[in-house]
Amino acid sequence: MNTEVITLLVVDDHPVVRDGLRGMFESAPGFQVLGEAADGVQAVELTARLDPDVVLMDLRMPGGGGVDAIAELSRRGARARVLVLTTYDTDTDTLPAIEAGATGYLLKDAPRDELFGAVRAAAEGRTVLSPAVASRLVQRVRAPDDERLSTREREVLALVARGTSNRDIAKGLFISEATVKTHLTHIYGKLDVKDRAAAVATAYRRGILD
Repeated sequence: MNTEVITLLVVDDHPVVRDGLRGMFESAPGFQVLGEAADGVQAVELTARLDPDVVLMDLRMPGGGGVDAIAELSRRGARARVLVLTTYDTDTDTLPAIEAGATGYLLKDAPRDELFGAVRAAAEGRTVLSPAVASRLVQRVRAPDDERLSTREREVLALVARGTSNRDIAKGLFISEATVKTHLTHIYGKLDVKDRAAAVATAYRRGILD
């Protein structure tokens, strides 16, 4: 791959950013920018038409976000590798993007040479993660189970802490009592407890409830 020109599609809703990235890559040997897209929908269309080796994808864009575009490209079986290039490194951004099929994830403050290297690696199918994102993913994998309670499980647990019965929890959340019991079973398993009282006590101790 080192002797070949790597073709790119630049996706970002800011024209200045797109111009900067195009200029950067076109001034370096071994890269060719085939086109630019201002949102995720346009990115999917242009990827299908231009067939780039690598798509440099921003995440938060009006008119179509990057995660949806990555998922759609994966669904279509696109050949292009997607390298996320964004300002955001929170769990709500990194995890969905990687789960959707992104090959790599870099932050926009990455040095020029690091970006070039990441694009080359992505073109070869190698995973590239900025140090901050890699650290965050490792922490997530090592996180205790209580940190992986779903939003609904946290809602149920909060109501349990208030002394709400299963029947009233079901009414309040518009779900069945059987579903409430299922959520409680999952909560008990994740917190390694046997009953409601222990679940609430453990949740307060670990800061899940405040």
